[in-house]
Amino acid sequence: MIKWGIIGVGDVCEKKSGPAFQKAEGSELVAVMRRTGAKAKDFAERHGVPKWYDDAEKLINDPEINAIYVATPPNGHAPYAAMAAAAGKPVYVEKPMARNHAECLSMVETCEKAGVPLFVAYYRRALPNFLKIKELIDSGSIGDVRFVDVKVHKSLEPDIVGQSDNHENWRTNPEIAGAGYFYDLASHQLDYLDFLLGPITKASGIAKNFGGIYTAEDTTLGTFVFESGAMGMGSWCFATSENSELERTTIYGSKGRIEFPFFEGTDVDLFIDGEAKQSFNFEMPEHIQQPLIQSIVDQLNNKGKCVSTGVSAARTNWALEQISNRID
Repeated sequence: MIKWGIIGVGDVCEKKSGPAFQKAEGSELVAVMRRTGAKAKDFAERHGVPKWYDDAEKLINDPEINAIYVATPPNGHAPYAAMAAAAGKPVYVEKPMARNHAECLSMVETCEKAGVPLFVAYYRRALPNFLKIKELIDSGSIGDVRFVDVKVHKSLEPDIVGQSDNHENWRTNPEIAGAGYFYDLASHQLDYLDFLLGPITKASGIAKNFGGIYTAEDTTLGTFVFESGAMGMGSWCFATSENSELERTTIYGSKGRIEFPFFEGTDVDLFIDGEAKQSFNFEMPEHIQQPLIQSIVDQLNNKGKCVSTGVSAARTNWALEQISNRID
């Protein structure tokens, strides 16, 4: 039985991830932690979790716990992963994996030396709509993939991040998050494309702050090339007018194309030369991370394999840095 402890039970744990540790087969949620003990206690009581802590080290060293989930902002991922690895416990961290590629590499090295697995919460790799897209690509439905076009165009207060006050939002503070909404959202997209088309081997781009309401860049344009030879381009602007908002990704092939959203819906549209448009619709799990968490639990119980690791997630941070020109 995998018995989890969570560090940082904030908003993401309320529905997206926390309950999934209780519902996954072969898994239990034993304890949660926040620096504000009253908030940890409140979460534990509301979710039926036996223990709570206000000290991460105490949670990590709890002998009943044998796996750690780090759900803090990115600046906490590397230090808490190192603490978990030192205690000999597998670690699952939120995305993006860390603030920069160097931190990612240190996490991978630390966990490898300790002999513990490292997983990252790129849960789209396990969701049904994204698995359908992979099935369509792998079966050759649109022929050879030529290029991918990613568009995320949102106003200064984007509706897809669940935050209404940009001034107090850690996601736009580079010291905490590495960059801004580009890192927060494009990390999901670039990681999934790595899963779909293979690693990105070359990438470049430009980034700029137009809105001036926070320190991170709010607009990023990039191009990239996959190991497979397919190419990609993306535009991530969080400073558009409301009537210019758009969130859509298109994969172009020699025989057709696939269109889908990453964040605003679950539909997948398939266009093949000489055929009628096909649309596929999917229902998402109640707890969006549960399929990926189940695969982690299965691997730890020697029953399967998780497809989102520290090694793959580190590649995503590398691509983010190349595209945004945020290179240490």
